[in-house]
Amino acid sequence: MTCPTLTLGLSLVQPHASTEMNAINIHAAKTQLSRLIDEAEAGRETIIARAGRPVAKLVPLNPAPPQRQLGLLAGQFIVPDDFDAPLPDHVLDSFEQG
Repeated sequence: MTCPTLTLGLSLVQPHASTEMNAINIHAAKTQLSRLIDEAEAGRETIIARAGRPVAKLVPLNPAPPQRQLGLLAGQFIVPDDFDAPLPDHVLDSFEQG
């Protein structure tokens, strides 16, 4: 089942290049809310209009960043014992000279 859509001029809405957008009237939005939410989760924005006039925008929320997992690369690298030893003078001089 396709929902009735409205055609909006670019002066009303400037979507991001990576975001798809469509428009729908308020009655169709009420009857198809679950599908519209699925589309929002997929990254699509929807303009909801009343009597042909845009009144709301349904947009995807930015997902929470994944929680960092400590020790993910444990055992994959070997850190030398002298890792934090002072650098030799010739190396320090090259930093100061640019």
